[in-house]
Amino acid sequence: MPASPKLPEDNQIKNVDTLIQEFERLGYITDRDLATALYLVVKLRKPFLIEGHAGLGKTEVAKVLAVMLGTRLIRLQCYEGLDVSSAVYEWNYQKQLLAIKIQERTAQTVEEKEKYIFSKEFLLERPLLQSILAEDTSPVLLIDEIDRADEAFEAFLLELLSDFQITVPEMGTIKAKHVPYVILTSNRNRELSDALKRRCFYHWIDYPSFEKEVKIVHARLPGLEEELGTQVVRFVQAVRQLDLAKPPGVAETLDCAHSVVSLGKHRLDIQTAEETLGCVVKSMEDSAKLKAAGIEKMLL
Repeated sequence: MPASPKLPEDNQIKNVDTLIQEFERLGYITDRDLATALYLVVKLRKPFLIEGHAGLGKTEVAKVLAVMLGTRLIRLQCYEGLDVSSAVYEWNYQKQLLAIKIQERTAQTVEEKEKYIFSKEFLLERPLLQSILAEDTSPVLLIDEIDRADEAFEAFLLELLSDFQITVPEMGTIKAKHVPYVILTSNRNRELSDALKRRCFYHWIDYPSFEKEVKIVHARLPGLEEELGTQVVRFVQAVRQLDLAKPPGVAETLDCAHSVVSLGKHRLDIQTAEETLGCVVKSMEDSAKLKAAGIEKMLL
């Protein structure tokens, strides 16, 4: 049995409070529940599944973690029809054919030639395999929007999430030298399998409280006037109470605040809210609902 991959010491994260402070230093405001889950993920090296509505900072968790740890971020963006050749590996067939031509007159046996053309030299590494083959330090592997991939691909991930290894039929099983920090995100467009969830720590990110969202806005836009930031957050939180197909997330709040500043405005009035409406709602139907409800009421 191959030796288990080595887990490096994470001395820079002494406790949950340290993690919260480091995330805030990097502009990410987190609550203690998320910070505690993330701390355990880092220390115990378990995959971390984060679910929540779009635009609430799930992807950003992985980005900030990579910066904090000073390690590489490897991102796999999931989509319908994602397969092994796009996510894990693919053989460089043109290079293999050229090698076969060159080897035609050599004295090598068929087995030797086959072993050569199915070696690492001809392997095109995709994100999942890159995370396993990392030579220096443990990377952060972000499997973004796993709910967009199909169930077959989700099942394929189980080997990686359980044993931090990938099987390439022509080469055998490749085990991680440095266990990656694995973060999976989901907008919950479909229910994920119990088998995948069992292998992960789980956290649901909900819409932030008023106080937290104000803090997020000022952390990400440090030059923003305090009153303007409060107005924008109050407006967006009021819009979320409507029955919209896609309620605005924190990303939309930040876009709205940034847009108001870019227009040279110092407060969010009805005209400015109408001018920046495309930052907050993302469909004709939602825009109509907001206007019918009365933009002026959302600004009270």
